Amino acid sequence: MKNIFLLLIITGILAIPYTLTAKGLESQSEIGLNVGNKAPNIIEQGVDGTTIDLSQLTGKLVLIDFWASWCGPCRRENPTIVAAYQKFKNKEFKNGKGFTVFSVSLDKNKENWIAGIEYDKLEWPYHVSDLNFWSSKYAMVYRVNSIPSNFLIDGNGIIIAKNLSGPLLEQVLEQLLK
Repeated sequence: MKNIFLLLIITGILAIPYTLTAKGLESQSEIGLNVGNKAPNIIEQGVDGTTIDLSQLTGKLVLIDFWASWCGPCRRENPTIVAAYQKFKNKEFKNGKGFTVFSVSLDKNKENWIAGIEYDKLEWPYHVSDLNFWSSKYAMVYRVNSIPSNFLIDGNGIIIAKNLSGPLLEQVLEQLLK
């Protein structure tokens, strides 16, 4: 009973960013890292060396997911993200058509990064990394100091929630469906 109560409290605290967004913070368009801000753009090299631009995903709900192949908690969270992607990728949302993941890796070894993507079946096409480990440009831009870490943005690129893990990711996506 104590664990259920603690889970409810934590879930309630983590859902606060979504609740605030629902009350009108989405109208702010200042670039920043808070719920209601426009997420900073990411333009980085993909697995095959081509440049991938986060802004090309305008119109979709996007989970910007910071992770690494060497990160145990990230690897344990990946099945949850894969399940959410499979369930919601073609759904209609209040402020976005479809859902995808934009993975930003803090790996420093390209072979390990690619192996992690393949092994965990991270089937979305948006995987980027500068292979600079904790000195990753976008980890610094997003002030990521622990992983896994994520930002959910709506179809306009506005941050609507942060650090959604476990069942909370699916719960928030369910609430955003049309």
